Amino acid sequence: MLNLDLIRDNEKEVKKKLATRGVSEKEISQIIDLDKKKRNLIQEVEDKRHDLNELSEEIARSKPTKKKIEKGQELKKEIKKIEDSLSEVKEKFVEKLALIPNVPRDEVPVGDNEEDNEVLDKVGTPPKKETTPQSYLEIVESLDLIDTSRAAKVAGSRFTYIKKELVLLELALVNFALFELTQEGFIPVMPPMMMKEGLMRELGYENLIKNEDLYYLPKDKLNLVGTAEHTIGAMYKNEILDSDSLPQRIAGFSTCFRREAGSYGKDTKGILRLHQFNKVEMFSFVKPEKAIDEHRLFVKIARQIVEKLELPYRLVRLCTGDLGQPATVTYDLETWIPSQERYRETHSISHCSDYQSRGLKIRYRDNDQETRYLHTVNGTAIALERMLIAIIENYQTKEGGIKIPKVLQNYLPFKEIN
Repeated sequence: MLNLDLIRDNEKEVKKKLATRGVSEKEISQIIDLDKKKRNLIQEVEDKRHDLNELSEEIARSKPTKKKIEKGQELKKEIKKIEDSLSEVKEKFVEKLALIPNVPRDEVPVGDNEEDNEVLDKVGTPPKKETTPQSYLEIVESLDLIDTSRAAKVAGSRFTYIKKELVLLELALVNFALFELTQEGFIPVMPPMMMKEGLMRELGYENLIKNEDLYYLPKDKLNLVGTAEHTIGAMYKNEILDSDSLPQRIAGFSTCFRREAGSYGKDTKGILRLHQFNKVEMFSFVKPEKAIDEHRLFVKIARQIVEKLELPYRLVRLCTGDLGQPATVTYDLETWIPSQERYRETHSISHCSDYQSRGLKIRYRDNDQETRYLHTVNGTAIALERMLIAIIENYQTKEGGIKIPKVLQNYLPFKEIN
């Protein structure tokens, strides 16, 4: 949730920056007006309660009169009426504020969609095309490594059975990623894959709820998580952490679920865009003054992982129109996919400032004993199915097999799948 003081103190600048994210000045003005109305009603309630308390003390000191009793009853009615209005205003205020995305940092390019993202660096050379490369789908189907048709019979479209050596390769990627992250002080965690309703809004993902991108279990009032970031980000809800425990870096491995609403017709076959997929996620609770460095570290780790896998990739800074709701800046890694002759997103690393910690009321106590809101940083370590695609295509052999990247060979009993 956006810091309201930021809006109050820098209204003109906030409106200008949020306009690049599709937020109108009218929407910000409505929030400011609701905030003023809310504070005025709170003051009215306090004044009326003060009057009621004084009247009660006066009645207690002397004999109660009919006039005083009636005045007390009238004050109680007025307080109830104001409190009802306050409740309505608070609900509208929270509802509107929850839809406002984070303010982008100065370096974020202004744009509408991924076409306007800024390419910052390219690493590695895409393999030379001696022959037309096969798509990963052609390779895995010929080697009987996935079965989407039977998965569709069991679960519907955008599900798959991953089989044989490909299962072992995916688990090798998990172990490789967790090893890399523990070297950087990350605590490995396998978080819940469901979370209570309301937490997604507090995390800053009202847009996912509105777009119905998340699976929801109405009987249990639970969301299936779209990433481990969701349940890890909420684990310290309503807590105050010690300064000495920060930064607290967590490596979360989980199955993730996305409805992919609005994306039908895109990558419907194979394992690129599934309703169910696995991921190793990086997350950090960090002091505000250390957050930018922490974000840079996450980008560095993601790059190291892709480079150790010896995959060509490029580093991209997302434009304002492509940022996720809680993010103030996001860098993506896009890995080369030979059969498509293009880079595809495999990693996303975001700094969310205090946007999520405000919604969840996660703070820390500094050395001066003051409590402050933390900043959060999150990022992909490995999105497993997408990384499998990149490995299969970039390590394909002329015979239709798949070589195993050197860095993964110690995790596997084979060096090639054929």
